[in-house]
Amino acid sequence: MASIKIKIVPHLWFDKEAKEAAEFYTSIFEGSKIKSCVTLEDTPSGTVELVTFDLFGQEFQAISAGPFFKFNESISFIVKCDTQKEIDNYWEKLTAEGGQEVECGWLKDKYGLSWQIVPAIMDKMMQSKDPMKLSRVTQAFLKMIKFDIDALQRAYDDDRG
Repeated sequence: MASIKIKIVPHLWFDKEAKEAAEFYTSIFEGSKIKSCVTLEDTPSGTVELVTFDLFGQEFQAISAGPFFKFNESISFIVKCDTQKEIDNYWEKLTAEGGQEVECGWLKDKYGLSWQIVPAIMDKMMQSKDPMKLSRVTQAFLKMIKFDIDALQRAYDDDRG
């Protein structure tokens, strides 16, 4: 089987925490690793550190290049989870040490990067052709901070209408 060449690589700009953040993320997601860390001298930002790492086989780059840009909610990473235990695990680790819970499965980690920790089953739920199912699931998740798979499934399955 031929290997797939990665063509799109998310690039994350940090003030000075690129390596620290890469170590944090690779410690959370199983099978992840730091591939390289290079220091570049004499750039317009001075000395910068460029870190390449993999999360679940997806390559990322992080740069420590000064306080010129900050993360915001316009970009987030979705983590699809098969179990409540998986949701709880990622939620706890990503909100640790100063991260914050937001709403509807969203959180910010201690670096200000936004994540959506969602049940994988939501793909099926949100593609339902039944408007009542969609409405019940939507109303259920709008009240949640961290997603509860069982509560979402009950809302989806409830045909008492």
